[in-house]
Amino acid sequence: MVNLPEELNLLKRFHGHLGPYVVIGYRMGSMARETLDGKLRAVSYTGSTTPLSCIIDGVQFSSSCTMGKGNITVMEVGEAKVQFLNDKYLMEIRLRDDVKHKIDESTTKETEELIALGIYDEPENNLFIITKVERTPYERTVKLK
Repeated sequence: MVNLPEELNLLKRFHGHLGPYVVIGYRMGSMARETLDGKLRAVSYTGSTTPLSCIIDGVQFSSSCTMGKGNITVMEVGEAKVQFLNDKYLMEIRLRDDVKHKIDESTTKETEELIALGIYDEPENNLFIITKVERTPYERTVKLK
């Protein structure tokens, strides 16, 4: 058993176990929360099939975008990518293909916590491709019924 930081223990309790993809989602949501002000909305392109869908729980845990509030949407695409939106910006965070491949090739029940801890400590740029663009006024307009 690995000695984990408190937030990873809480994430493990929330998700039921601690694997690499829930930590990937946690990191994505944390970056979005730190970068974007105000109310967030998230679109996850992971789909609902494990283990990739574990990203969704990590995003919910760290970003406050939750299924219950309806401010997260899951698209059945099967990509390790999440877009976060606020009133002004769209931020896309995509897991690097080489990192995904390494996770998929090396993760077992015996190694998942150790790999997850490594992902928790890894610099953002080693894990993700991050883009942030300003949304046009048209994209920011709320259409009333």
